Amino acid sequence: MTGRHPRDPDRNRKPDMNLTTKGLTATTGLCAATAGAIFIGVQINHPPADVTHIVTTELLIRETAKAVMAVLALTGFTGMFLHQRHRLGVLGLTGYLLLTIGYLALFAIECVVGYVLPIVARTDPAYVQNVIEEAVGGPASGQIGHLHELFLLSGIGYSLGGLLFGIALFRAAELARWAAALLAVATTSALALSVLPDAFNRPFAVPTGIALIGLGLSLWRVRHISPATTQVVPAGRSASVR
Repeated sequence: MTGRHPRDPDRNRKPDMNLTTKGLTATTGLCAATAGAIFIGVQINHPPADVTHIVTTELLIRETAKAVMAVLALTGFTGMFLHQRHRLGVLGLTGYLLLTIGYLALFAIECVVGYVLPIVARTDPAYVQNVIEEAVGGPASGQIGHLHELFLLSGIGYSLGGLLFGIALFRAAELARWAAALLAVATTSALALSVLPDAFNRPFAVPTGIALIGLGLSLWRVRHISPATTQVVPAGRSASVR
């Protein structure tokens, strides 16, 4: 007897990376679904886009929620891409990169509108009104500086990125295909806002929110799909029940 305890076979066992990956994937799915719910929620009874409302607490809360939505959506898109990156190909990578640029620009815009413009409105309301005009999809009646490029990046990334990424997700056929198709259509249709009345701004956001919820819940379900369910049982042999 050496006095040594028998080696515990579980002592040096590494964490199950498969379970860890599934957990992260499920989390990103919930992030996407939450982003979709927020995107829809902030459109309900949204106040008019004008200088009078830009300084209110309600708008500050809504813009903060939109900024959070952008971060959650980016997290969800990243989970979708990493989960099926081998199937998405160049089209999916291009769409994902464009969406990343678009939503980062969107996050910056929401922060500017929520935290900077209310301060500027006290001294230069005309400039703030110009920014609001371009923010809702119309041409600004005056100069707004480099915010114009930021709006442009957001629009291209949101619309073109959503179209390409939606098509890639639809072709990969791992997540809900109806939600992937809806993402492609909804984000592209936002381009029409530049020629439509302001009243269309809020309803046009709802389909994108629904698409995010559908894709997010579909990604979340990946965690609950056991690998055993995908195994092929040879003909004539029944699976044992434990």
